[in-house]
Amino acid sequence: MRRPSSRCSAVSSSLRRVARKLVVFVPREALDSVREALFAAGAGRIGEYERCSWYTEGTGTFLGGVGTQPSVGRAGREERVAELRLETVYPAERHDDVIAALRKAHPYEEPAFDVYELVS
Repeated sequence: MRRPSSRCSAVSSSLRRVARKLVVFVPREALDSVREALFAAGAGRIGEYERCSWYTEGTGTFLGGVGTQPSVGRAGREERVAELRLETVYPAERHDDVIAALRKAHPYEEPAFDVYELVS
């Protein structure tokens, strides 16, 4: 069996553009302000398109522990909240700016979010 040369691997990896996908859960009333903050920080661009995002409805659950100050409900009681799952993409080099913008614009004490690396 023949192995690929390290030279080919290095060339092919340098041609890949690395981006990230952000998935965050937001209350409906915060959707526009969170999107605006993310876009201002460099998220939401795909090719020649800007302000790209996707969202759908769902229900988030949480139970705030001792010392928390939930923006919805009370600490010590499980809450169920209508939320939107918001997705957008951003260049990997904008990661710190995008996450800082998310934390600043999001109304929750601890926003729930995931980041996925995308390779194209």
